[in-house]
Amino acid sequence: MKSDDYLQTIHAHLRSAYLLSEEKIASVMPTFLTTLNSHLQRLEQAAQSDDLKILGKAGHTIKGALLNLGLLDLADVAFQIEWGCNQGDREMDYRKIVREIGTEIRKITGEPG
Repeated sequence: MKSDDYLQTIHAHLRSAYLLSEEKIASVMPTFLTTLNSHLQRLEQAAQSDDLKILGKAGHTIKGALLNLGLLDLADVAFQIEWGCNQGDREMDYRKIVREIGTEIRKITGEPG
C-alpha cells in the first residue's frame, strides 16, 4: 500500500470509529505517528534480542496501536509475531517479518529506514 492510502485509511477510521473531525485528526496525527514510530523501534530492538517474551510484548503493543489506527492488515502481521512468540515458535523468521512491517510503517510515519 502507498503512504497516501495508509493515511486515507487512518483518517477514515478515526472519523468513523472515534467520530473525530478532520481538524481534530490533523491535531492528533503527529502524536499518533510519533508513538507508532516508537513502538516500531522497540519491536526492531526486540527482534534483534532474540528474546521471544520481549518480542511478543512488543508485537502485542504495536498490534494495538495499529488496530487503533484502523490498519487491520498490519495488525494481523503484528499478531503473527505476538502469537508465534507466545507459542515459543523459534522457526518463524521474526527479523524478516519485523523488517517487512517496518517498511510499511515507515511509509506512514515518513521516518527513514
